[in-house]
Amino acid sequence: MTPLDNLSSLQHYIPDAALASFAVLIVIVDLFARGRSKVVVGVLSIAALAVAGALTLWMPHTGERLFYGMARQDGLAQTFKLVIVGCAAVTLLVSLRTQEVAERLRGEFFALMLFATYGMFLMVSASNLLIAYLGVELASISSYILAGFLANQSRSSEAAFKYVIYGSVASGVMLFGVSLLYGMAGTTDIALMGERLASAHPLALTIAVVFLFAGVGYKIASVPFHMWSPDVYEGSPLPVTAFLSVASKAAGFGLTLRIFRDGLGAEELLASVDWPLFLALLSAVTMTVGNLAAMGQKNVKRLLAYSSIAHGGYLLMGIAALGSSDSSAPTAAILFYLAVYLFMNLGAFFVVMHLAEPSRLGSEEMPAYRGLIRRSPALAIVMSVFLFSLIGLPPFAGFWGKLYLFKSVVDASLVEGGVNGHNFVWLVLLAMANSAISLYYYFAVVKAMLLDRGEEETPVKAHPAFALVLLILFLPTLLLGFFTNVDDFRVDEAPEASASIMAEE
Repeated sequence: MTPLDNLSSLQHYIPDAALASFAVLIVIVDLFARGRSKVVVGVLSIAALAVAGALTLWMPHTGERLFYGMARQDGLAQTFKLVIVGCAAVTLLVSLRTQEVAERLRGEFFALMLFATYGMFLMVSASNLLIAYLGVELASISSYILAGFLANQSRSSEAAFKYVIYGSVASGVMLFGVSLLYGMAGTTDIALMGERLASAHPLALTIAVVFLFAGVGYKIASVPFHMWSPDVYEGSPLPVTAFLSVASKAAGFGLTLRIFRDGLGAEELLASVDWPLFLALLSAVTMTVGNLAAMGQKNVKRLLAYSSIAHGGYLLMGIAALGSSDSSAPTAAILFYLAVYLFMNLGAFFVVMHLAEPSRLGSEEMPAYRGLIRRSPALAIVMSVFLFSLIGLPPFAGFWGKLYLFKSVVDASLVEGGVNGHNFVWLVLLAMANSAISLYYYFAVVKAMLLDRGEEETPVKAHPAFALVLLILFLPTLLLGFFTNVDDFRVDEAPEASASIMAEE
């Protein structure tokens, strides 16, 4: 497929262009709205995301290569963009009434959220490593500022500082990996790299791939690039924490899929660099470290941060399975899991945010949750359902997400040739054991809410608007597995480098 020129590409780039334009517009509007109510800016921001989401859904995903091959408009990009924009929209909706973001700073907050979202759009649609890097940087820089938005709180400043340090190092290492790959392949086009890198020296190629993965590994908080995650999640404003735990992870996995499915999936290259085994081992360590670290947490927000690391480990299983002869099933399983994760993880974080307000529990610590069933039965039950789904208990959506993901890895392992010659059934068994481990810390929260008796008996009421947001997240968590399945998330096969593309290079 011949890449489109800049002018011809614009008609396929309308959703992304609209989002970027709205982000700039909000900065300008906020400049003239100083001292006035920022509700207009907030509503405009949510409208921007709604427009971008609707246009993304409406635009046909033809698989076109845009801007001379720098980006792609395909089903993979469309699905990831919908997850990201959905997460951003719900987060901004909740942010309209949060007490953590000062009224005078909400304009900047909304604009930064849109710029971060646009950066993530670039990441998941990139078909060139340079665009991927620009997307990572735009999303990261915006996220650094958002993480430190509570400038009057030392833990927020500490979170932003750690985020910047870890992010800068990961970004530099990633860029070094890109330069190594360019030196060996003579191109930064993801679709062309596989064939050209097949003749590269295995050791040099392995080093380059590991360096490249450092950039996306930090976005998805995989071990050993996870150390920023708990402190940043705990110190950031809760809406930012929820956004980073889902949208940033989705963007990271979107870019990871691009690199390993579209670029490094060639059989000739797999013979030189056994990246499926590398990712399988990384998946095993990530899910185990995340779950074991979560077991000792008493702060619910920090507990969910370590839980997010563990879920990243589960998703890495699907990336490892891309090394099989059929990459469509693991890709669909990853997309389905992320869609489910959007609802259940956002729901859990938003309940924590609501209860942490001074007029309610006023704390994120687990002892404050004791006896919540007597003070607010609805919130206790809803939170329990989100946690049960995160565990993967039937009949909740998290169960179906894990089932499809685990099945895709088993199926890929049992076909002829396995996953680049490996059988990853052991990895699925380890993931099941880790799911059992997660029962301990998730049920600790449930036990505190439902079985323990607290010192306070004052009723805790949920704000009506917030209750509506929770209902929007609760219903898919309860019913998504019954009304859809993994086949609905199948997208385009990995693109192949055509002769026309080759000629242009």
